[in-house]
Amino acid sequence: MPPAWVDLRTIIKACALTETIISLNSVNPIEFFGVNNGKLDLLKRKFPLLKILSRGTQLKISGAPEQIEAAKEKIELIIQYLERNGHLSEHYFEQILGGDEGDGIDNFVERNPNDILVFGPNGKTIRARTANQKRMVLAADKNDIVFAIGPAGTGKTYTAVALAVRALKNKIVKKIILTRPAVEAGENLGFLPGDLKEKIDPYLRPLYDALDDMIPADKLSYYMSTRTIEIAPLAYMRGRTLDNAFIILDESQNTNDLQLKMFLTRIGANAKAIITGDPTQVDLPRNQRSGLEKASRILQNIDGIAHIQLDEEDVVRHRLVKAIIKAYDREHKKEEAEEQENNSKYGGTKKNIRVS
Repeated sequence: MPPAWVDLRTIIKACALTETIISLNSVNPIEFFGVNNGKLDLLKRKFPLLKILSRGTQLKISGAPEQIEAAKEKIELIIQYLERNGHLSEHYFEQILGGDEGDGIDNFVERNPNDILVFGPNGKTIRARTANQKRMVLAADKNDIVFAIGPAGTGKTYTAVALAVRALKNKIVKKIILTRPAVEAGENLGFLPGDLKEKIDPYLRPLYDALDDMIPADKLSYYMSTRTIEIAPLAYMRGRTLDNAFIILDESQNTNDLQLKMFLTRIGANAKAIITGDPTQVDLPRNQRSGLEKASRILQNIDGIAHIQLDEEDVVRHRLVKAIIKAYDREHKKEEAEEQENNSKYGGTKKNIRVS
C-alpha cells in the first residue's frame, strides 16, 4: 500500500498506461473540437485522468485502459451523431458526455427517422430534442389546441414552428399564421420609422429566425408574398376566422384575458393552434393581469386541448441558461416565502400581481 502522501497522479503514473489514436476523418474536426477547442475542453474535464491531445484529424488519448475505453464510447457516440447530422451544439456535446451508458445511443444517435419534423436548408434536420418537446409533438398530433408553457430557451416556439412547417409541407393545412402581442420587454422603443411591416418586425423577429432555419430563403419569400405564411401582431387577428391553418400564438403571457379569448375563438375548421408562453416573463403594464394563467386553468380537461409543461431540463440554448433559470427560480421562491412571512407577521394582505 502506498504511503498516505503519495497523490493520485503518482499512483496513475505507476500503473500501466496505454495509448490510442482515434480518427476523425469522417467528420469535420472543427465541429468535433469546437470553437477555440471548447468541446475538447469539455471532453478533457469529463476525463481528467486521461491525457487528450488533438492532432489535426486525429485524437490521441493516453491513460489507464479502462478510462480510455470509457472515453472511446462517448467519442464514438459523438462521431456517429456528427456523421448523421453534421452539427452538434456544445450543449448536446456535454449531454452526450454526461449521459449514462446506453443513454447516448437512445437519445442522440439511434433515432427513428420518423422523429424528424422538418428537413431545413442544406439538409439540416429539425426534431424534438427533449422529453417534453416530444410530448409537445405527440400532443399536437392528437389535439387541435396545445398550450406549451415553460421558461426561456426550452424550445417552445421553435418546436411549434417546426410542427407548423411540417403540417404545411404535408398539405395538412393550407397556411401558417404566426402571431404575438406587440408588447415591449421592459423597454420603451419609442417611435419606430418605416412602413407597417418595418414597425412590427422587431416584435416578430424570433418567428422569422425559426422560419429561416426550416425553409430556404427563396421559398420563404414566396410563401410570405402569397400569404401562405403570415406573421402579424395579435391585434390583427380580431374579426377573422382562421380555417385550414396552423396558428401559433407566441409570448401568450403578454396577453390579457380578452385578447387570449379573442385568439382562441378565431380558430376555424381544420385548424390547429399552439399557444406558447413563459409565465415568469410578463411584460404587461403593472395594472394588467396576464390571461395565460387563467386560460390554462379553466381550459383543463377539455377534449382536444392539451397542456404541456416544459422546465429547465428542456433548455436547448447555452448550457448556462439552465443554471440562470434555476437561480431565478430559487430567488423567486425565497421572495415569496419572505412576503408570506411578512404578511403573516404584520397581518398584511398584500396582493402579489406577478403571474407564476
